[in-house]
Amino acid sequence: MTTTEACRGLRRIVPVDDAPDDATIDIIAIHGLGTESPRTWEFKKRNGDGVVNWLSDADMLPAALPKARIYTYDWNANYFANAPVQTLLGHADTLLGLIAEGRGSQTRPIIFVASCFGGLILAEAIIRAAQEGSAYKHILLSTVGIVFLATPFQGSDAAKQARWQVLVKGIMGEQASDQLIKDLEQSHDFVHQRVQKFAEIANAKAVQLPLSCFFETRKTEMLRGILSPGWAERLSRSSTRKILVTESSACLHGFPRQGLDATHSGMNKFQGPECPNFKLVKDAVRKLAGDASIVLKLRKNSTVKGHWIVRFGRNKEFVGRESILEDLFKRVLPSGDEDDCQRTAIEGLGGVGKTQIALETAYRIRDVQPECSVFWVPAVDATAFENAYRAIGQQLKVPGIDEEKANIKALIKSALGRESMGNWLLIIDNADDEKLLFGDTALTDYLPFSRKGSILFTTRNHKLGLRLVESENHIIAVEEMSKDEALKLLGKNLKVSQISDTRSNNALLEFLTNLPLAIRQASAYMAKEQISTARYLKLCNSSDEDMVKLLSSHFDDRHRYKNIQNAVATTWLISFQQISDHDALAADYLRFLCFLAGKDIPHSLLPPAGTLETVEAIGTLKAYAFISQQNESDSYDIHRLVQISMLSWLDGKGERQEWTAKVLERLNDIFPWPKHENREEWIRYLPHTQHALQLRKRIDNEEAIIGLLSKALQLREKVLGKEHPNTLTSMHNLAFVLRSQGKYEEAEQMHRQVLQLREKVSEIR
Repeated sequence: MTTTEACRGLRRIVPVDDAPDDATIDIIAIHGLGTESPRTWEFKKRNGDGVVNWLSDADMLPAALPKARIYTYDWNANYFANAPVQTLLGHADTLLGLIAEGRGSQTRPIIFVASCFGGLILAEAIIRAAQEGSAYKHILLSTVGIVFLATPFQGSDAAKQARWQVLVKGIMGEQASDQLIKDLEQSHDFVHQRVQKFAEIANAKAVQLPLSCFFETRKTEMLRGILSPGWAERLSRSSTRKILVTESSACLHGFPRQGLDATHSGMNKFQGPECPNFKLVKDAVRKLAGDASIVLKLRKNSTVKGHWIVRFGRNKEFVGRESILEDLFKRVLPSGDEDDCQRTAIEGLGGVGKTQIALETAYRIRDVQPECSVFWVPAVDATAFENAYRAIGQQLKVPGIDEEKANIKALIKSALGRESMGNWLLIIDNADDEKLLFGDTALTDYLPFSRKGSILFTTRNHKLGLRLVESENHIIAVEEMSKDEALKLLGKNLKVSQISDTRSNNALLEFLTNLPLAIRQASAYMAKEQISTARYLKLCNSSDEDMVKLLSSHFDDRHRYKNIQNAVATTWLISFQQISDHDALAADYLRFLCFLAGKDIPHSLLPPAGTLETVEAIGTLKAYAFISQQNESDSYDIHRLVQISMLSWLDGKGERQEWTAKVLERLNDIFPWPKHENREEWIRYLPHTQHALQLRKRIDNEEAIIGLLSKALQLREKVLGKEHPNTLTSMHNLAFVLRSQGKYEEAEQMHRQVLQLREKVSEIR
């Protein structure tokens, strides 16, 4: 799980290696104001103070609950200069965010153990998770119990106006923040209200949260915070010793309570596994763990469930994308806008993971708002769309849905439009075909409207996505994964030995541009053939032909459509065809660009066309994320894997030779004869010309090749010198082309010149 700076945050308790992979429950300990962190406890243990870290010591809580993963939330409790109550309770959001990030799609039950002020933070976290539309409701519904250790729900002494100063100064001594004390006393009613709200949530039928409250029975010496231990002991009197958090403050009405023979600071510290206090706390935690399944069952039965038609199971291999999921979750909740039927689109390059993000969103909404109906509709073709609508109608028992001549799409539009339907989310996946959605079939005419509804589209076409949701603000762009996310995805199905070479792992992910589908495809291939990342990377670099085969290799994935090939190349072929059908100039530009170097392609290299046509064609390619343009520059980048797939597509359609000739002719026409005054221009054109020449196959018009090779030769002579190996290679290539055209004398003369220069270079060496 995540840690923040200075070890603050949520972290796994040692020993990590001993934590079970088949864990059935998570235990999260939250420290309180002034309590010592596990690292301090470990230090004391090593130095003979006899205090044992009950969380990480193998003989204590891990031994008592061997199937538990144990974590701690260390929230910088010892720093409170100018820290008001709102800052204190603000840790609730941090805690929820860290838990959500660390657990991902895991659904293990959670037990919290909260000490002192950590209990107030946890209570606030539960309140925020229970709010309508909260992205963290799944954490609340996974929580099966809480153990509170001397949490000051009512301050230090409820009978004396809370007396927060007694509590804070008793814990912190001279380090206590006067500002915090003042704010706590002024905000006592606010804190009391939050505690009441927490108790209401815990008692609610839909939650039924078991709690166990422990209170201290030994008094704390108030002088210990301002005097040395010796002086504090000498001056100790009954008036200087106090119970910091009384039973009435530490215990919530109607829940089990128990005293521990400990001072306030000793409530979460124990001498060892036989310590009576530890046994009491351990038994409480074990009981909560033992009753977890009963709690979840009761909670499940008390909730009115919405309809659920999602054709895929939850993807347990899903990793990362937390910021996107959090943003998406807030947008697509039907309750997010009471005045409209919300529309949101996830857009991105084919294979970037849009469908998987939508799928995880569907399951998270089910976890958080099980009363919300979720319907999944693929828009790959008209038949798939109508079949999905029919399935919705059958589950809703819509009258007339099974009649032979029923207008299924109209019936479902009407059914979901009724207020009595309640909250629903409709996911339209693969909304990529403009003709299908807005043409003769006009599927968008059958999208329902309800103020209790929300529609989520996935699309690889920005223009189409914008047309569907009508605002840039309703579009979430998905790009390639981060490096860490990509590494996690790569290793999901592989043995440690297959991914042991860190350098090869990083190089492979860079080659695959951290594209999720390409990573899944590579991982599946490596798993099947039992090869390492180093070996797979070598295959990728061996030739474009091998790379095309790898990109085209099918692999099984239960979380993708069976009738659609999963291969990266095949995924993009669908987009190529859609572009060809709707924008001929954009398709020609894509064919042209696949012969050039992938970075910094000048706009001036593209074949000329009308201004408006060109703007729209470039817009189409950017909409499909096949090319990118930085800050309105005059150059473009194209995805390398897209280039390789496009060349394969041209081969399959028998168009590669034709387009090789067109590209070389265009480059020959526009490439300036190298001069000093046009140096900047030809330096930009040169890498693209060289790349196109390397990709050439025999074409009918080789005059363009001769012209380009002559220019390349002259450039290399100027820049590198006549005897440079690259210059000699250019001379050899030109001689070879001259010979193929029957210009034997010119070819022989150039071959002799190459031979003489190579001999000269060899003699010098």
